Amino acid sequence: MPFDLILRGGRVVDPSQKLDAVTDVAFAGGKVAAVGSGLKADPGTDVRDVSRYIVTPGLIDLHTHVYWGGTSLGIDAEEFCRASGVTTSVDTGSAGPGNFAGFRKHVIEPSQVRILAYLHVSHAGIFGFSHRIMVGESEELRLMNPIEAAKVADENRDLIVGIKVRVGLHSSGTSGVVPLDIALEVANEVGMPLMAHIDHPPPSYEEVLARLRPGDILTHAFRPFPNTPATAQGTVKKAVLDARERGVLFDIGHGKGSFAFKTARAMLANGFYPDTISSDIHQLCIDGPAFDQVTTMSKFLCMGMELSDVVAASTVNAAMALRRPELGSLKPGSAGDATLISVKEGQFDYEDVVGEHLIGDRKIVSEGVVIGGRWWHPN
Repeated sequence: MPFDLILRGGRVVDPSQKLDAVTDVAFAGGKVAAVGSGLKADPGTDVRDVSRYIVTPGLIDLHTHVYWGGTSLGIDAEEFCRASGVTTSVDTGSAGPGNFAGFRKHVIEPSQVRILAYLHVSHAGIFGFSHRIMVGESEELRLMNPIEAAKVADENRDLIVGIKVRVGLHSSGTSGVVPLDIALEVANEVGMPLMAHIDHPPPSYEEVLARLRPGDILTHAFRPFPNTPATAQGTVKKAVLDARERGVLFDIGHGKGSFAFKTARAMLANGFYPDTISSDIHQLCIDGPAFDQVTTMSKFLCMGMELSDVVAASTVNAAMALRRPELGSLKPGSAGDATLISVKEGQFDYEDVVGEHLIGDRKIVSEGVVIGGRWWHPN
């Protein structure tokens, strides 16, 4: 099959293949067709000189809110992904069983960028999240809709990758772990992983972790006090280590209130890296402090993680968490997605959710995107 597109001469960083080398990447029929030096172009092949850039598998942002117009926190997925180098945007619970059909028809299906979703166990998802209104959807147990959630998840397995629930004082009031237990029932019924949000207690970090199964995801994992994974002495809590040992995954989910440099420094100093790095982008943090996926990745690069580990946490690790092995890789036969980035050097001001600033010496910048084997941005 003739190549549709060749990215020529970039530094290819693909942790799924333990690859870091200057080489070419070719695409055909919407998939990765070949990786190697001097790949031969056909007369109709779009050849792009990317020798100034780093080529990675298409970035996956495992925690976004992109039900634009359907919820007050939703942002435009295509606009965000173009700017942030994201090829797969995973919406985490914006919609529940009562409004997922609208999300699918009006946002996901028309989108040029891939959108996958965790379905909220609450009937209308995260419906009361704005600058003026803050209503925790898990606070009112009458909104929990496990029967319909199981039905909708089962009927939309092409797009729904798991079940979402938010617990904590701001999202579930004094309901404690009850919404989490209801969501776990649904996840067990449909055989899908669960993503759990956590904010202020109740419940405690330990109570949430104790219920999570192998393959389940705790998002906002590096959040500030209270409900932080680190002790006052800067060590990692035993419950956190035990959860990782049994296969629970830890996701960043930066957002408006869920990432602190202090926590991240303690976790990284103990060798506890996040499984996945995600932005939790929504209307209340897109203008800061999260901004986008590459900014969130940049913070970890500036805190000492190697570029390959940062890329892995936004590609192959996220694909494995989603149980979508065709994503997050440039192996031939994988989905034809790639992201072009550069790493700028200088002085860059980064901010966490509690107002601490970090002056970093590097910044990851999105330089272009390939989706479905075609050059998508910039034109």
